[in-house]
Amino acid sequence: MDASMFKTLAKVESGRTDHDHLPTTPAKALPRTHHGASHNEASIELQRINTNAGNGSGRGIKDTGAQSPPASPSRPKNHDNDLEMSRPSTPVVTDALQSISDPHMNRFRLAAACLLGFNNGLNDGAPGALIPYMEKHYNIGYAIVSLIFIGNALGFITGAVFLETLRAKLGRARLLLLSQTIVCLAYVPVVAQAPFPLIVVSFFMVGFSMSHNLAVSNVFCGSLRQATTALGFLHGSYGIGGTIGPLMATALVTAAGTRWSVYYFITLGTGIFNAVFATWSFWHYERDLPPSQQQQQLAADGDSRTQLLSMFSALKIRLVLLGAAFIFAYQGAEVSISGWVISFLITDRNGNPDAVGYVTAGFWAGITLGRFFLSHAAHRVGEKRFVFGATVGAAVFQVLVWWVPNVVGPAVSVVIVGLLLGPVYPSAISVFIKRMTRDERVSGMGVITAFGSSGGAVAPFTTGLLAQATGPWVLHPIAIGLFAAMLVCWFCIPHSPKRTE
Repeated sequence: MDASMFKTLAKVESGRTDHDHLPTTPAKALPRTHHGASHNEASIELQRINTNAGNGSGRGIKDTGAQSPPASPSRPKNHDNDLEMSRPSTPVVTDALQSISDPHMNRFRLAAACLLGFNNGLNDGAPGALIPYMEKHYNIGYAIVSLIFIGNALGFITGAVFLETLRAKLGRARLLLLSQTIVCLAYVPVVAQAPFPLIVVSFFMVGFSMSHNLAVSNVFCGSLRQATTALGFLHGSYGIGGTIGPLMATALVTAAGTRWSVYYFITLGTGIFNAVFATWSFWHYERDLPPSQQQQQLAADGDSRTQLLSMFSALKIRLVLLGAAFIFAYQGAEVSISGWVISFLITDRNGNPDAVGYVTAGFWAGITLGRFFLSHAAHRVGEKRFVFGATVGAAVFQVLVWWVPNVVGPAVSVVIVGLLLGPVYPSAISVFIKRMTRDERVSGMGVITAFGSSGGAVAPFTTGLLAQATGPWVLHPIAIGLFAAMLVCWFCIPHSPKRTE
């Protein structure tokens, strides 16, 4: 059979000698962590970096054109052969931040700080409910009874002056023991219903003590890895005390029919417990610090000039000045609303004293809920942006407290004002601490809390003077003006510097 007959059935092709070119593997996308040549599949020989001639940035590479023998994979014996380090001769050591659970005693320290804040809230929340009864007992008016706020503020400022010196000489544990001993002694004339000038002196001593325990607690919580959470617990505990205080004070005076001073037996008892528990939990605080921080602390404590002038040095820092002004306005608005909203509802809205006495508790309950449940949202949104929005919202609802012509509307609006103001304080403290150096924190926060918290005396005292002449309605324009001052100070807070490395 002829082979040509198969050509009509099949097509025969000769085999190709050269295979089709297969697609090459795509180039790998590798993250570049340092300057170098592009990544190729072929091996290349790295040249030695001349770190002695340059500044360590890798610019002193010379191309000799000769292939050097492969280097040994063993570890280099000097820093000249380390291609990964930009500055081999100056390694940087960074201490890991402590957490709430590491070291283990930090759990008890956070609990002690929260109990200190709780007692501070009991002290600050009650005067608003007790002022009408103090006026009747001592037969004084708005202006005179407001001196308790002035005494408290002067105690804060005096405590800030001696804060760093006492901390350096005593340490945190003994400083807390001293401050709690002073606050316990301060409550003795109050429970005894001593003459009113001694009551003012007692509030001075309470302010002196609070400036110390508040500064120590703020710095401890703000230096932890979970700073925003810890500060939320700390100031949330303060809000709980501010909520329970007016409730207990009003119930004791109205339902139980006791003297107004009986309430301060409660704060005296919690002060004694805090003196023991806080001293025990912070006793070895300095020993638990990282070694580098211990050395820095010893160097700072040994400098007497630093101890005596630390507060005045902190006053030169722009962030500290703006922070003090911001907290001044915040505390002024907070304490003014807490202290005078009941008098406004009784005088201008004809409220029942036994019923409206609980409005202050609602205000502090709003602050507490805001600090526990909105602090995390503030961190997610951003502290700067959140504080702007919360302050504007608080001003809007304060206008409603002023203009709604009944008791229920202002009472509800006051709770919302507290809810919005609650996370503002811990958010601001977190921002301040993060933008200070470790050496500036204790003295800087002492100045911010002392001079800032004096707003909690100046604003209520001014409100009392004006209320004596025109009526308690002046609370509202003063509070709204303080909210505006907060916005201005917050806008001027410097941004954290961007990293350049």
